[in-house]
Amino acid sequence: MTDRIWTAALLVIGDEILSGRTQDRNIAQLATWLNVQGIRLAEVRVVADSEDAIVEAVNILRARNDYLFTTGGIGPTHDDITVDSIAAALGVPVVVHPRARQILEDYYTTRGGLTDARLRMARVPDGGELIENRMSGAPGIHIGNVFIMAGVPHIAAAMLDSLTGTLEGGLPVVSGTIGCWVGESEVAGLLRDVERAHDGVAIGSYPFFREGRTGANFVVRATDPALVDACLADLTAQLHATGREVVADGI
Repeated sequence: MTDRIWTAALLVIGDEILSGRTQDRNIAQLATWLNVQGIRLAEVRVVADSEDAIVEAVNILRARNDYLFTTGGIGPTHDDITVDSIAAALGVPVVVHPRARQILEDYYTTRGGLTDARLRMARVPDGGELIENRMSGAPGIHIGNVFIMAGVPHIAAAMLDSLTGTLEGGLPVVSGTIGCWVGESEVAGLLRDVERAHDGVAIGSYPFFREGRTGANFVVRATDPALVDACLADLTAQLHATGREVVADGI
């Protein structure tokens, strides 16, 4: 473990996401998985099924993060262009991975055989390694610091499961929450001062309106549970000092 902060980006690829036909669920599950690996999800970008857009995003995101994950566009149809686009971004050709071809041949033996369309799912940027997919046969791809995964959430989850423990990261983030019936603007200065007084923590404020009242939950995050506890205790005391009631674990 190290104090260095490791970061990752997610590139969500697909016209169906941008049109609203499909709601993305991979952001939350990737963020949760990365945290356990000691890696922060630093940014997310959504792009259409356009090679130029994918190439631009891949090269920007992989350069300024330790890892880049992509979801979507690796199926058997003509509009699944993620592999070709990432190969273009990396400046390498696309090849049929022999192990991927064998996996697909085995998987489709009793499902109509390996057609040309299905063989597209064995194509990888040259030099790519496979990410196991126990759900549907077609593997994901790992090349450099880029991890190319399916867009279907339960298949992406299976690919993440196979990657568990294989990426270098730091300390996972832990958190604690308190709630208070208060407008966050009323305590903005208090939140700022408490955060500054506790090096290594971050306080997030999440306002809501319920039961005709305004409130907010305050989430304290750090890599050390002791820092979280100390900051929560201080924040609770400061809110109590202003005459406000605090709800442990949030409202």
